[in-house]
Amino acid sequence: MRKAVEFMIISALAFALLNVGVKYLSRFNVYQIVFFRAFGSLCFTFPFLIKRRISFIGNRVKLLVLRSVFGFIAMALFFSALQLLPTGTAISIRYLAPIFAAFFAVFILRERIKPLQWFYFTMAFVGVVALKGFEFHSFGLGFTLALCSAILTGWVFVIIRQIGDKDHPMVIVNYFMLISCIISGILCIRHWQHPVGLEWLVLSSLGVSGFIGQIYMTKALQHSRTGFVAPLKYIEVVFTMIAGVLLFAEHYTILSLVGIALICVSLILNSKY
Repeated sequence: MRKAVEFMIISALAFALLNVGVKYLSRFNVYQIVFFRAFGSLCFTFPFLIKRRISFIGNRVKLLVLRSVFGFIAMALFFSALQLLPTGTAISIRYLAPIFAAFFAVFILRERIKPLQWFYFTMAFVGVVALKGFEFHSFGLGFTLALCSAILTGWVFVIIRQIGDKDHPMVIVNYFMLISCIISGILCIRHWQHPVGLEWLVLSSLGVSGFIGQIYMTKALQHSRTGFVAPLKYIEVVFTMIAGVLLFAEHYTILSLVGIALICVSLILNSKY
């Protein structure tokens, strides 16, 4: 469990950097952003698999493909929601994913979630709402896209757990990135915009931060139960907030600080429990 926690913290930090990059690149079409994110990660996964002589095909092909398709759709939906909703709203809705994951795990993986853990999950989600907030007047297509992304991401957590240690984590990530790169590459052709200056660097960094986040999230889910690992994704909100303060001069209220406290306390209590 300690390893799983460490892996998930690294993953959350990397994904927070990815969120900052996506926010900066809001003028680009979502498929172009997904393409750079996927292509950059493939630059790591392909050499790794070749060097270690690990099969690209994997053992649980159907689950690998399913995880990749669900992951691509969830990623595209979330990036689209970021363009339609305020960042705080989109991220808050997205973080329903661990709750969906724990719920699905009960029925699909027969994992047991104790009543007190559900209370901790609820506490963490309340903390996310307090930290980022909801603009209820803005619900619409953006809200629907973010909610669907959260549901699919919950399924992704469960599918990775089903794959377990039958496939190397890099094989799982490589499948996801390859399928995402092919689909987004085709879809972004009509909407391509030429990057300028710093945009090239930020676009290139998406693959690096996304790769690190993905591989460590996969390793964490393989090391422990979904219901224990998935809620640790909430740490990403805290990292994103810190990045917002340092890079975008964002300001946070006392209610936001209360949200941070709720998130951290719920994570600590759940881990100890």
